[in-house]
Amino acid sequence: MLTGKLIHPDIMAALALCGHGDKVLIADGNYPLDSKSGEAETVYLGLTPGLPTVTDVLQAIQSAVNIEKAEVMDPADGTAPEIFVQFQSMLGGMELSKLGRYEFYDACCQPGVRLAISTGEKRTFANLLITIGVA
Repeated sequence: MLTGKLIHPDIMAALALCGHGDKVLIADGNYPLDSKSGEAETVYLGLTPGLPTVTDVLQAIQSAVNIEKAEVMDPADGTAPEIFVQFQSMLGGMELSKLGRYEFYDACCQPGVRLAISTGEKRTFANLLITIGVA
């Protein structure tokens, strides 16, 4: 019986195959996961609108791996979504690398993205591309 925070078998299996530098996409419920995640293993977690949130999934993943980099989709209007502050707080103040919408989509389709997780998150621009660090 598992006792850690992360118990989803498909996510655990995919993370176990990741090495230093591999990436994981945690996407909001609006993200076009099927067409914008390349060859990554996909996991659809959305249960109801709003559940689980991207931050719920991030918290579980943080309990299993170290994160060395985080990238977000930057709104074209120059605003900073409130969730960016929450991401930074959860990541220990780590600077978020901001990519334009299409640049973010391109980054999520690269071969190094090993896992893409769709959530029920309703907040906009709540997409997070994390890079796995060393143990």
